[in-house]
Amino acid sequence: MVGVPAEPMRPPVSLRALALATHPGPAVAVTVVATLLALAAGVPAGRAALVGAAVLAGQASIGWSNDWLDADRDRAVARSDKPVVQGAVAPELLRTLALGSAAAAVVLSLSLGVGPGLLLLVLVVSGWAYNAGLKRTAASVLPYVTGFGALPAGVVAAAPGAPEAPWWLVVAGAALGAAAHLANVAPDLEDDLATGVRGLPHRLGARASAATGAVVLGAASLVLVVGPAGPPTATGWAGLALAVPAVLAAALAGTARFRRLAFPAVMLLTVLDVVLLLAGGAAVT
Repeated sequence: MVGVPAEPMRPPVSLRALALATHPGPAVAVTVVATLLALAAGVPAGRAALVGAAVLAGQASIGWSNDWLDADRDRAVARSDKPVVQGAVAPELLRTLALGSAAAAVVLSLSLGVGPGLLLLVLVVSGWAYNAGLKRTAASVLPYVTGFGALPAGVVAAAPGAPEAPWWLVVAGAALGAAAHLANVAPDLEDDLATGVRGLPHRLGARASAATGAVVLGAASLVLVVGPAGPPTATGWAGLALAVPAVLAAALAGTARFRRLAFPAVMLLTVLDVVLLLAGGAAVT
């Protein structure tokens, strides 16, 4: 009797591969900043933890959906850093996890109340819209602007009394989102172009994207310093003094000659803007 050949067994899925598929760097960074902003804005510790859980679930869903939807494209350019390309996780599993974590994000966000919940979910919807196709268009920056503009508004609305976030906090969040998009795409520009992805940074080119991202980060610094009521603080002026040369250096990130100087400048600007954002959250209370 001839036996039926057994199907090849997949290697067991590792937790490390699943974690890597969430894009853990950005996911953790956004979650930590959102949680700290919640505490700075006067959200009680328990609700701040819930804000963090909701944001983390949403970020995980965005990361998993990205690797699921981009599986064929990542294989085409041999993205060896992707778990799905390594064969460590199947796209079907990523789809299940992405949908499940998105559902968890909905439940966790709305448990904070309809107002803050819907604002936090704008970031999730924006991330999915980007992954589903907007990344291939000239409007690729819009999900970042919309999602990260809504994030501080949702965090602040989670505070007692559901306060409305000031305009400058929302504008700064949107600016940080736009800069994140320009910086995030830079390392994958050639791979993206090879598979037909032509978002805004691809159309601008490496140098123009670097310069635009630097200016946007500098603008976020300016808004966070001069936006709150009253004269800028000494800390704000010190921040702007650091921001100006950092913007000039970061604008050179698209040139090979100054790339080593530009990367630390971009990191300095990003950290500076996050600190000013958290200080701005404290000023809301």
